[in-house]
Amino acid sequence: MNMDDLKARGLVLLGCGKMGSAMLEGWLGQGLPASSVWVKDPYPSGWLKGLEGLNLNTALPVDPAIVLIAVKPQMMSEALPELAPLGNGKTLFLSVAAGTPISTYENMLGSETPIIRAMPNTPAAISRGITAICGNAHSNAAQMDLAEALLKAVGQVVRLDGEHQMDAVTAVSGSGPAYVFHLIETLAAAGEAEGLPVELSMQLAKATVAGAGALAEAAEEDPSQLRVNVTSPGGTTAAALGVLMDETDGFPALLTRAVKAAADRSKELANG
Repeated sequence: MNMDDLKARGLVLLGCGKMGSAMLEGWLGQGLPASSVWVKDPYPSGWLKGLEGLNLNTALPVDPAIVLIAVKPQMMSEALPELAPLGNGKTLFLSVAAGTPISTYENMLGSETPIIRAMPNTPAAISRGITAICGNAHSNAAQMDLAEALLKAVGQVVRLDGEHQMDAVTAVSGSGPAYVFHLIETLAAAGEAEGLPVELSMQLAKATVAGAGALAEAAEEDPSQLRVNVTSPGGTTAAALGVLMDETDGFPALLTRAVKAAADRSKELANG
């Protein structure tokens, strides 16, 4: 991260909920002084109010290095006009607002504004997220590097070939945590149905999904091989996988339909 440029010109955070706060905490930990950060948020948390030196809901700097847009999409039309004077200049706009295409920002801020769109996911709140980024024609290599460095404060970062991939990313990693939460819910409910106490079944389901995910990331083998490793021929796991891997009504068909539904909806929302 080009900390000197950020310190000198400043970083503006438009909206600072859980995601914005997690990022800000990471940046401060990396040495960015609170005095170089401006936060615009109508409902600041106690943590934000307690940050000494932070510029909270004050006049913005004239030429910040970056403006990070972290407001809800429905608040965009209200929040962005104040930032319009910073458009068509050297200030990079980095958006983590779901579903808002780059063209919307170009229309509101100016067509020559450097803009990078990012799709994080909710595990970013505990610095275990994964964020996909893509930029417009006016965002240069140094600005892409800066965006990546900033977003690495809350997890992994991947770069897309273009904005056309964003709907699919939204459907897989953006919405994906909800699919996993529902898996935990239903796995725990199935354990209850087999006679386990409610709390015990939930504890088993949470730890199993979290542990398997951590193993999948840490292991050299791919998930297919990890699955084979725990599946004895004719055993209990094989019996369950016979149901889950059914091509007609198991995970392959179900998740393909679910991800397609999310991607289709993402396209609809982007088109207004």
